[in-house]
Amino acid sequence: MSIITMLEAGRSLAERIPFSAVALLSRIAVAQVFWRSGQTKVSGFHLREETFVLFREEYKVPLLPPDVAAYMSTIGEHVFPVLLVVGLASRLSALGLFGMTMVIQLFVFPDGWPEHILWIALLVGIIARGPGAISLDHLVWNGARRPLVPSTAR
Repeated sequence: MSIITMLEAGRSLAERIPFSAVALLSRIAVAQVFWRSGQTKVSGFHLREETFVLFREEYKVPLLPPDVAAYMSTIGEHVFPVLLVVGLASRLSALGLFGMTMVIQLFVFPDGWPEHILWIALLVGIIARGPGAISLDHLVWNGARRPLVPSTAR
């Protein structure tokens, strides 16, 4: 078997991986990053005092009061990942996390681009192509296209 034949067989095998599987893995991968970050900011259902200190003294997000930024960030880090994993409002959730990533990159940790670009790549894929067939979005959008009452053939 020649190298070209082996490479073609490998490419053929890789091209059979369904997009829905790739999209699901992307959604889970990026969701876990933000979920874990959100979990460090809370104790039960309350924001930890350390979270407010971080937003006042270290993060210093422009245009937002630190306490508002702390709440918005923590809520986003909990809501968007859950929506992504189940695949509901996936593009909107990915867009929200994309915005958070850009704020983090531009104003909080500008040297974190090697990690942030990975998040951005996953999020852009979800925004551009959607969540795939293994998602509630797929069920909602495909169900919306079906007629509620089946047409009768005459």
